[in-house]
Amino acid sequence: MTNIDLYQDLSHASSRLVTCKYSTSFSRSIIYLEPEIRRNIYNIYGFVRVADEIVDTFHAHDKKLLLDRFVDDYHFAQQHGISTNPVLNAFVHTQNKYQIPQDLVDAFLESMYMDLGDMRSLSDNEYKKYIYGSAEVVGLMCLYVFLGGCGEKFNELKPYAQSLGSAFQKVNFLRDIQADYSQLNRTYFPNVNFGEFTENQKLEIEADIQKEFDHALKGIKKLPLTSKFAVYLAYRYYRGLFNKIRRTHSSVIFTKRIRVNNFEKMLLFSKIMVYKKLNLQSYMH
Repeated sequence: MTNIDLYQDLSHASSRLVTCKYSTSFSRSIIYLEPEIRRNIYNIYGFVRVADEIVDTFHAHDKKLLLDRFVDDYHFAQQHGISTNPVLNAFVHTQNKYQIPQDLVDAFLESMYMDLGDMRSLSDNEYKKYIYGSAEVVGLMCLYVFLGGCGEKFNELKPYAQSLGSAFQKVNFLRDIQADYSQLNRTYFPNVNFGEFTENQKLEIEADIQKEFDHALKGIKKLPLTSKFAVYLAYRYYRGLFNKIRRTHSSVIFTKRIRVNNFEKMLLFSKIMVYKKLNLQSYMH
């Protein structure tokens, strides 16, 4: 192993560590990807997570300055094929390997800059733009890795991947609604008065998410075996979280963050693992 190979391994390990530290549920799911696929999904997640943390949690610092520096370092890595930031180094390696289009990355970074602006009164178009950039393109980046690049299969599965990314993000919005509204001064859902958030408004949002989950599942069933089970596991986790949110009154989600506890996660993952070992295709529902 050369020193460059060693640094590439370190870069990947850094992205893996970011993933495991920030999302235990996602980490559990992608364990079931094929090793090379898993390695590159870690690299994508590490990149998007660090950018997201800059705009969401680095409150004691100049977020715009930090994000500008992150983006500049990313473009430097693209230009020179290496970065002293291991997470950026790993992501650019994956982007180049699978020829992930630049417009997807640019859309994601644009959504991060949107988070630094006024997110209290998004129009319908701004909301769709934000969902696309912050969630749908991440699903598409992962799809490039799952399928080994673009092609006829990618074009077929593209709308399903977008639906899954969108559903995940909207569930996150409902889960984090109290922190977004009270601490970050954000109200992602358009045409909703969060000062008077009603049960009917919550039901309308949930109906939209349910449609996207139903659509996404059709695409998950068409994924290669190398990635199908892991993606379905993530889907089932988010469906479980979504179901808990649905059972929670609109007034309550403003007082606490809804979670799937560790015992519930263990039961879910164990149940699906049994189905997988028995090769029961009917577990995908």
